[in-house]
Amino acid sequence: MRLAVKLLLPIIALLLPCAGVAQTPPAANMSNAEARRMAARVKAEFLHAWQGYVHYAWGHDELRPLSRKPFDWYGQSLLMTPVDALDTLVLMGLKKQAAEDRALIDAKLDFNKDIYVKVFEVNIRLLGGLLSGYELTGDKRLLALADDLGTRLLPAFNSPTGLPYRYVNLRTGAVRGVDSNPAETGTLILEFGTLSKLTGNPVFYRKAKRALIETFKRRSSIGLVGDGINVETGRWTDTDSHISGGIDSYYEYQIKCWKLFGDEDCRRMWLASIAAVNKYLADERHGELWYGHANMDTGKRTTTEYGALDAYFPAELALSGDLVRARRLQASSFRMWDIYGIEPDTLNYASMRVVEPEYPLRPEIVESTYYLYHYTRDPYYRVMGKHMFDDFVKYCRTDDGYAALSSVINKQKTDAMESYVFAETFKYFYLLFAPPQTLDFKRMIFNTEGHPLRRYPRPVSPP
Repeated sequence: MRLAVKLLLPIIALLLPCAGVAQTPPAANMSNAEARRMAARVKAEFLHAWQGYVHYAWGHDELRPLSRKPFDWYGQSLLMTPVDALDTLVLMGLKKQAAEDRALIDAKLDFNKDIYVKVFEVNIRLLGGLLSGYELTGDKRLLALADDLGTRLLPAFNSPTGLPYRYVNLRTGAVRGVDSNPAETGTLILEFGTLSKLTGNPVFYRKAKRALIETFKRRSSIGLVGDGINVETGRWTDTDSHISGGIDSYYEYQIKCWKLFGDEDCRRMWLASIAAVNKYLADERHGELWYGHANMDTGKRTTTEYGALDAYFPAELALSGDLVRARRLQASSFRMWDIYGIEPDTLNYASMRVVEPEYPLRPEIVESTYYLYHYTRDPYYRVMGKHMFDDFVKYCRTDDGYAALSSVINKQKTDAMESYVFAETFKYFYLLFAPPQTLDFKRMIFNTEGHPLRRYPRPVSPP
């Protein structure tokens, strides 16, 4: 299959200018029956990893899949994996496992802990997972937990600028961490906005939207943001601009806020941001489209690096309607994946040399494959997904779960299986092959952790 896909790449490249029309290269097809078999296979592998977690780490944040030991982020469990996995269990129709998971969450999840937590991670994983779980199941205890968590996170916004501190103590409300980045200051509005809609309390939406706007207001004269910002002064501490980790979901939440809530301010921010990103960060190399790094003030290219975290961007381009760029960038992402049979965390696309060789089981390229299949119905994207899933199983499967790789070059495993493998990686693989009615894509927006949140039929009121 790998050889067949490689032979098809030149043909696909020729077809990319016709994006928007489902052009299928010869033999790049997948029948609905084969897709159903693939969905069943993904579900079986998800269950393999889930059963490993249940057996060795039940009630803890994560399973260390090689040592078969549990791991808790802050020394006390916040049930990261159970909360992150709940909506995937529901979507896969795993009713018994979902019921057991909900019972654990209802009985054991407690946020009254004297610990400092990272606002960004707790928001996207726990708050997002609880809200999505509530919307899919109707379990009001999940909404009550989400309301409690959101309330405990609110003190993070008490900076002079309204930009959130990086850490907050869940019991005392004390804050710390003034040096942040646009991803952490601007990736709250989907979850906090949904919490406002579901509870009727506007404070959550108001705080998160102010943080997003305050980040956007500090963009440079050419429309770019940097990689580091001080939340108390609002001054940039790092002027490197890109679409990768540290900035990525800042852009993602602009367009998704617009799509989820009908917020016109978010629409305007997205349109201004994507114009600057396409002008200064997009990079044409030998007929391929990549997105690199540039100085936020001058637009001058600083590095030619693109990586696994950047591979979310074809999904956002597709969501915005720009299928031409989405297809081209997805082809580049897939080329990065196929150099060593699985993607490195960072690649220098000018030299095609690996910069950071690890593979932490990231989902972004799978997410974009799913989006492109949804918008084009081109079966090639399912063929691409099968190719990647085969690699994923071949190199990352263990006796009791799935393990990250310390290097895609030598395929050495490392003892880590983050909760997002359940929330995103397996979910996007499954949805790529599952029947469309499994999830009503048009009525949902995924947060950056893969948790589907329901769109609202009327625009939100200005805060």
